[in-house]
Amino acid sequence: MNSVIISDYGVMLAKTGERLVIRGPKPRLELIEGGPQLFLPLGVDNKRPTLTVVTSDGVKTPPPPLRRTATDANGVKPPKKSADEIEMPLFRVGEIIIGSPGVALSADLVEACCERGIRISFLTRSGKPYAMLSSPMLTATVITRREQLAAYNDSRGVELAKAIVRGKLGNQASLLKYFGKYLKESNPPAFDELTALAKSLAKGRNDTARVNEPNIDAAREALLSIEGLAGRTYWKGVRLLIPEIFGFNSREHRGAPDPVNSALNYGYGILYTQVWGAIMNAGLEPFAGFLHVDRPGKPSLVLDMVEEFRQPVVDRAVIAAIGRGAAIETREGMLTDDSRRSISSAVLERMEGEVNFRGRRYKLKSVIQIQARNLASFLRGGGSYHTFAFKW
Repeated sequence: MNSVIISDYGVMLAKTGERLVIRGPKPRLELIEGGPQLFLPLGVDNKRPTLTVVTSDGVKTPPPPLRRTATDANGVKPPKKSADEIEMPLFRVGEIIIGSPGVALSADLVEACCERGIRISFLTRSGKPYAMLSSPMLTATVITRREQLAAYNDSRGVELAKAIVRGKLGNQASLLKYFGKYLKESNPPAFDELTALAKSLAKGRNDTARVNEPNIDAAREALLSIEGLAGRTYWKGVRLLIPEIFGFNSREHRGAPDPVNSALNYGYGILYTQVWGAIMNAGLEPFAGFLHVDRPGKPSLVLDMVEEFRQPVVDRAVIAAIGRGAAIETREGMLTDDSRRSISSAVLERMEGEVNFRGRRYKLKSVIQIQARNLASFLRGGGSYHTFAFKW
């Protein structure tokens, strides 16, 4: 199943038969080996749609042989009037992410996506999710949601929030160790500092385990204090991994002035859509969280579950992309089109990567869905919840 990302103004999405149709302006089809497909604009030139393959090391190669159709060798239809057009079978589409204004959707495509369980997510150009379309018939599990709401007032809510904080701090420490090992020979002082910061994060995990309150309202302040202190420690370590030319001094969530923060925010937006969809598929209520405070329009459970995947998915992908020399630039406070494509590819490639999880190998995006179902099981009384641990 593939992810379709629309990132430019003026694109039309429709349905013809059992196929998704994407029209103009100048789309291209880019395959990430073993994973998602992205439909992205080529620009303002007159080139026809092209097909490339991006391998795990970021090298683009000629495409593998594709089944010929009545159109051209790549299965891409020729332009109609002034707009170029690309099609793909709906059974190959796992989700559609719209990250640009001025994108049109046909009603029959929305209906077809709901029938097939294909999520349609909407992001601002900075990567903030603001809407998701899905069929309520695919997630109508009343018992799970009743237990989720009841857990807010008992020990399950505290246990889950503690697991989230401990898991996040563990993954932060693992990421610093993962990238720090490459500095052991080239920059020993930075390696020593990263090692000390990782040990400090381990102390925060121990402090989290000692929090003992009857419900999440009583425990939240202590947990958020531990998380906040750990965050400052972690981002101090990340700063050692980012070249000074990028101007990354601290983590900025809104109105990020530098390319690194902008890239992280955009990557987190893509991750949010994955977690949000997994939560919906598991029959959970995305707006009823535990660690994050409930507010109108704030999917607090999505924000809770995102915490265990920030480092292994987005932070690792962005830092690795920078290390490979990827061009990450901003213009007027926003990532450029090329930079958004680069970050999208890096994050989606990472989610397609396989990891060890409970004795087996899974794609990271599959782990996200498994964890959502594990969370639902925990809330129904099915044992403890253990967050995904990033192995370095």
